[in-house]
Amino acid sequence: MDPHSASPHSPSRRTFMTTTGGLLAAAVAAPRNTSALLSPAERDSNSNSLSAARKIPIGIFDPVFNHLSLDQMMEKISALGIEAVEIGTGGYPGTPHCPVQELLTDNAKLRAWKKKFEDRSIQVAVLSCHGNPVHPDAKTAERDAEIFRRTVQLAERLGVGVIVGFSGCPGGNATDTMPNWATYRWPPEYAQILDWQWKERVVPYWKQAAKFARDHGVHKLALEMHPGFVVYNPMTLLKLREAVGEEIGANCDLSHLFWQGCDPLEVIRLFAKNNALFHAHMKDTVMFKENVAKYGVLNFVFDPKDLPQASAAFRAVGYGHSANTWKEIVRTYMEVGYQGILSIENEDPILPGEVGVERAMYVLKNVRSELLGSA
Repeated sequence: MDPHSASPHSPSRRTFMTTTGGLLAAAVAAPRNTSALLSPAERDSNSNSLSAARKIPIGIFDPVFNHLSLDQMMEKISALGIEAVEIGTGGYPGTPHCPVQELLTDNAKLRAWKKKFEDRSIQVAVLSCHGNPVHPDAKTAERDAEIFRRTVQLAERLGVGVIVGFSGCPGGNATDTMPNWATYRWPPEYAQILDWQWKERVVPYWKQAAKFARDHGVHKLALEMHPGFVVYNPMTLLKLREAVGEEIGANCDLSHLFWQGCDPLEVIRLFAKNNALFHAHMKDTVMFKENVAKYGVLNFVFDPKDLPQASAAFRAVGYGHSANTWKEIVRTYMEVGYQGILSIENEDPILPGEVGVERAMYVLKNVRSELLGSA
């Protein structure tokens, strides 16, 4: 089934909503003033502990609007009240809204492109070039490495301080032609794979990539912890940071950590403590307990028709975990002094495109207002 054509009354949707128990009823159906979710004591505590907290901008990662032109997207996100953007510059997200090479070679086009955002008071906060620059196919690796270099150069020209990407995944040895994602050091061959990947491919590449970024005034490379790549959890992210340097940090996309059993608040605090909290994707994951019990947590699905057998699936903010959980997540970002944006990435198979963005935006704006005492 095409997720974009899924009927709200389709069997898979009914099964899904029954399984989730209608999560986020408070956030979707609640009145605009959601301070009713808080007790008086909570409201007083919020006011005292977050009185000087930064109002973290709520943004959007633009691939969700890849079907729109730049001008069409600008009209859409302005109407939604989006305050910042994370713009794809190539790789897996594509680059329909950012002609990177044109902007690098034509100052007039660069100024005109930037002005579209300035005229609407929307911050261009982050550039994203998710790819696999350590792919065992040399052409693929060089293509994605060149996309990264051009993204760094554009970030320098725009004054953007954060670039998001993947760590990548090499083959298991020098002759492999496909990536080999190893996570476990037994049988012994897998320990050999892991050691070879990190020593021969991953650390050398990111050392030179970090230097290139540093030489161009970019000091925050926010890697997304994603299955299929060598950095897939907080431990591997911090391992790469220790090996490469302080330019390596986290795109804290909790959707990839919920299913691994991570506590989102502890993860945020861990990265903040290590000065490695560079970016935040706002995306949820729903866990189907009955299927987790039978199939385990690795049974992830992306298509609505597969939901009855799913252990986990991506969801818009608030549709996998409650609005109160997301309130505590945003509170923690405020408490640790996070300086980035809250970037909505919608890959919800039930609420695709603009619908999921609107729902996520509603939840995030309301919990932010509660925490700042302006609800």
